[in-house]
Amino acid sequence: MKEIRNLNVVVTGASGGIGAALAQQLTAEGARVVLVARRADALKKVAAQCGDLAFPITADAARRDEVQRVVREALAWFGHVDVWVNNVGRGITRAPTELRDEDVDDMIRVNVKSALYGMQEILPQFRMRGRGQIVNVSSMLGRLPLATMRSAYNGSKHFLNAITTNFRDELRETAPGIEVTLVSPGVVRTDFGLNALHGGMDSRDLPNSQSVEEVASVIVWAIRTGKPDVYTRVGARQAVVDYFSRVGEDPEPGVVG
Repeated sequence: MKEIRNLNVVVTGASGGIGAALAQQLTAEGARVVLVARRADALKKVAAQCGDLAFPITADAARRDEVQRVVREALAWFGHVDVWVNNVGRGITRAPTELRDEDVDDMIRVNVKSALYGMQEILPQFRMRGRGQIVNVSSMLGRLPLATMRSAYNGSKHFLNAITTNFRDELRETAPGIEVTLVSPGVVRTDFGLNALHGGMDSRDLPNSQSVEEVASVIVWAIRTGKPDVYTRVGARQAVVDYFSRVGEDPEPGVVG
């Protein structure tokens, strides 16, 4: 069980929503937090709300060279990083039959590559220290591809889930002191829907939503405990189990073998 106080944490996608709420909760418990996002003005406002323990860096986490710069600056400030939270993400509103190349490319660039760059670029520092934690914020749609209009987003989050698991399995053999955590929120009351590629409905209008504070508190708990797979609502894991119990069938006896 980690003590949050005095941890050095990097949070991407920190200019609003879950990232901003997470930064505020971490600094309230005494962690030092590097806030990363593209929107400089919004990022400065979040940093001001967090106080002297927050350090904003304007950068695009979907560009490897800028993630490398974030690592350099974070290490220059802190000396080391304890936890890296990949929280960048963007939705899309387009049916799978209408997807274009650029739609898929954008979802992979933002939702997968941003996390991959973060994992890969902080890893040498974690290896050198023999410990550290990567937290990837995914989505329930990465477990249950239920929203047809989010088709390419669903696919990108499934990709993120798979690569997170593979990363964890690789490090279990080569660097067992490094924890890799996947967090799966459901609908969260943010601007996610409004900011979706090709537009979208306000996530706040959808049923069974959670506040950013609720989700952030679960991520803080995941950091404290190092749990590998975490859902942000009670009953979410069972919903996944129930879904896959209803889809797909084994072959009839004698069909295989």
